[in-house]
Order: sequence, then structure tokens, then C-alpha cells
Amino acid sequence: MATKEHVRTAVRGLGGRRARSHDTSDQRLWRSTPAEVARRLRPGLSLVAEQVIDEITLRIPEYSRPADTLYVKAVRLAVDEALRQFVDRIENPSMPLEADVFRTIGRGEANEGRNLDPLQTALRLGARVAWRGLTEQAEPLGITPQQLYDLGEAIFVYLDQIADAAAEGYDEARAQVAGEMERRRHRLLNLLLSRPAASPDAVADLAKAAGWRLPRTVAGVALDEQCGGYRPPSLPPDVLAGLDRPNPCLIVPDPNGPGQAQTLEAGLRGWKAAIGPAVPLEAAATSLRWAREALELGRRGVLGDGRNLIRCSEHMATLVVFKDEELVEALAEVRLAPLAHLRPSQQDRLAETLLAWLRHGRGAGEVAARLHVHPQTVRYRLRQLEELYGDQLSDPDVRFELEIVLRARQATTGFGAA
Repeated sequence: MATKEHVRTAVRGLGGRRARSHDTSDQRLWRSTPAEVARRLRPGLSLVAEQVIDEITLRIPEYSRPADTLYVKAVRLAVDEALRQFVDRIENPSMPLEADVFRTIGRGEANEGRNLDPLQTALRLGARVAWRGLTEQAEPLGITPQQLYDLGEAIFVYLDQIADAAAEGYDEARAQVAGEMERRRHRLLNLLLSRPAASPDAVADLAKAAGWRLPRTVAGVALDEQCGGYRPPSLPPDVLAGLDRPNPCLIVPDPNGPGQAQTLEAGLRGWKAAIGPAVPLEAAATSLRWAREALELGRRGVLGDGRNLIRCSEHMATLVVFKDEELVEALAEVRLAPLAHLRPSQQDRLAETLLAWLRHGRGAGEVAARLHVHPQTVRYRLRQLEELYGDQLSDPDVRFELEIVLRARQATTGFGAA
């Protein structure tokens, strides 16, 4: 006959570990108990269920909700199902676990916003109560100590199977929620980039549904789709990503906030990208358009100086100049016509000197310092320019137009860094 000491020894041996038996070994555990025991246990299952529920609601605050009748029913259904299948398995050891109800429990835990710790605690408590009930009835049921030990181990194998099924349901629910949130974030990104701009109310509603805090400003980031072989960007969760769009992009909230520049730089390591200027939320599409223009200029070598991340805020004048290149080229033909008859090397030297003169002042010494040449050389070049342009260099409008076309020429040909 089983004694309480036998039971305590068995519990110490089984508690705190998860069985890893193969199916055949599991069935051996169940077969060691006579099927008659199942028939004798069934009339008392209701009482055991009450004891299990009392223990769970007393010791686990998450499940102590007596006023919630639907929740109480759900707990009772879970306990009743667990006990029923346990007894059925004693009677028919080859019967597989009917896992759907336990997957549903796992999904419920995820929907409640909890992790699986309370459920695992509840399973252990339930197993302990069921084990205690078995030990108390072992003698009248005619269960030997070895059968009781095997049955106790079977409880923990069964507990493992229930926990695995609940974990599957939990993971499914979390993945479903994550997938739905990701879809909402994609819709939000599309809404922010729509033209004409979406209404503030529509943006606010979708942002709330997507769990995205509305920022004061945003910046669009254009990513080079040719960098698809690189690892995905590693960015904070508040960055909206459109990596699967024909032209991959990001929307970065509050791009000028503390640490944002460094975070973005680190997250985009390995990618070629351009970040547009910070703009109000309704102008997100405009910021992204500028970023795409900057990225294209970066591909051509006009912007970036070889850096992988181009910041539009550092190149606004160049972006303006290259907004209509045909117009700039037409202007250049007019304003650089006095240089057209010179050799290319002469054109470059005089263009470089003229741009430095326009940008940094009209003193030969300052221009010479910028160009790293002798002041006498600068004076000679400036006399040449005066002969070529005459009174035009005294006209502020002409000087402005000359600076535009010379900046564009410098960006595309790299004739010098004045």
C-alpha cells in the first residue's frame, strides 16, 4: 500500500522538472495504472475541480476575479477539461492530448496582456492538488506505491503537454497581434505619405490603433534599394518602416530629438540613405521627396562626400540649385559664356577663383588663403576675370546667378573646394 512518505518522496523527485519522455515511455507510465482506477476517479472529479479552482484563485491574484462570471466559467472549463482528459488517458493510454482548449487558454493569456508565468503557476498548483487527491485515495483505490509514482510522473508529463499547447496558443496570439500592429503601422506610413495629405483626425485615429505616439515633427528617410543584401536597419520601434515598398523608406519621429541623430546613424550602418529635413507631420511626404532627391544626387556623387547617410539639412542650397538642372544649365551657358573660349584647365582655375571670390570676400589675401595659392596668383586671375566680365561683376544679380551656376559646376565636376 502507498504511504504518505512514499508520496512525499515521489513529489520531491517529480517537482520542479519537466519530463522529456518519448511517446512509448509516456504510454508506459499511463499503462502502469489499471483502467479501473479511471472509472473510480470520475465521480470525484467535480470535487477535485473545486479544490483546484479554490487553490488557484486563492494563490494567484491574476485569476482571482469572482465578479467576472465569464472568466470564472472559463477557468472552470479549463480545469474540468484538464481533469477529464487526465482520467481518460488513464483509461486509454494511447489517447492523444486534445490540445485546442489549452491553446485557447494560451491565446487568452496573450489577449489579457500577461506572460505565461501565472498560467504555469496555476498548472503547478492544479497538479499538486490533483496529486494530493490521488495520494489520499490511493489505498482505497488499490494503487501500489510504484503505480502511484508512475502516475505522479505521468501527471508532470501531462502538465508539460498542456503547457506546450498553451504556449503554442500564446505565441500564435502574440504573432497575430504583432502582425496586425505591423499592418496598421504600414497603413499609417502610407497615410502619412499620401497626397493630398490625409486629415489630422484620420492620422490620429490610425496612429492610436497602431500604438504610435504622434510626434511634433517627422523626417522622411530614403533608402537605396540596391542595398537589399545588407541586414535590415536596426531602429527604434517608433520608426515607421516601409522596406517592402518599391522605393524603401522610413518615417522618423522627432528627428532632432536628443540622441536621434546617433541612433539613426548606428541603425542604418551598412545602408546608403538620405534623411529629409524635419517637418510637421502633414508634410512627411515632402520631407521624403527631398530625401529621395538627395539620395539620387548622392548616387551621382554630387552630395555626401562618400558618406552613407546624407542629411538634407546640410545641403539645402545644393538641393535648390539642382531642383531644375536644365534651367541651371541654361543659366550657366549665359553666365559662363565669357570663359567658354578658354582651355578646360583655365576654365577650372578661373571658375574656382571666381567662386571663392563670390563666397568669401573680395580681398586677394582671403581668397588666396581659401585656395591655398599665392595672393599674387589670385590677383592675376582676378584681373583676367575683370577683363572677361567687365562691369557684370558689379551687378549683384549677376553675381548671385554666377554663384548658383558655379556651385552647380563645382558639385558635378569637382573643380575645387573653394
